[in-house]
Amino acid sequence: MGGMECLIGIQCDSFTILAHDNFAGRSILAMKQDQDKLFKLDDNVGIVVCGEAGDTVYFGEYVQKNIALYRTRNGYSLSIESTAHFTRNELAESLRSRRPFVVNLLLGGFDSKESKSYLYWMDYLGTLGTVPYGAQGYGSNFVLGLLDRYHRSNMTVAEGVELLEKCVKEIQKRLIINLPSFSYYVIDSNGFSEKRTITASAGSGEGAVPSSSVSEVAMMS
Repeated sequence: MGGMECLIGIQCDSFTILAHDNFAGRSILAMKQDQDKLFKLDDNVGIVVCGEAGDTVYFGEYVQKNIALYRTRNGYSLSIESTAHFTRNELAESLRSRRPFVVNLLLGGFDSKESKSYLYWMDYLGTLGTVPYGAQGYGSNFVLGLLDRYHRSNMTVAEGVELLEKCVKEIQKRLIINLPSFSYYVIDSNGFSEKRTITASAGSGEGAVPSSSVSEVAMMS
């Protein structure tokens, strides 16, 4: 089920963008189009998660609460790198249990002390990698080429959002699965921005993608 969803991450020198589609469903049924898939782990780091519906919420909240517990017990927060390795370790341990988490995720943040942004790609097998951009789900087949072509480490926030809009537009144009809206956050030295949404039906303007037709699935007998 996780392949039907899509996550996108863009890391630049002064910020990281985490984006996700808002689709939630099971089998052939779309249940809602306003699902929030981002979990804030601290003031400056978060994860976006896709996969099995129950696992995504359970695992996201599990990591979120354990990071908060560490901060309460020790009086300081884990670094972004340590947070990524903790999350990866929990996935690796669950993989060897009787009930593994079936989730894929992107973890991103900004370290104000180092003035450095981070983005990590992680899958349900516990694979962890530091990346300048990344994507999860079937939509990744259409956006990785765009990200490779247009990504620059010195992009401004406006340029990063514009690149994200190109990726969303490409997914909505070419992917047969209907993903009508995406939400994203910008994480920089000020922490998380407000949640912003890109919709297929929105007119041209800030944070919006020009109209795009909804994909139709032809039922063949």
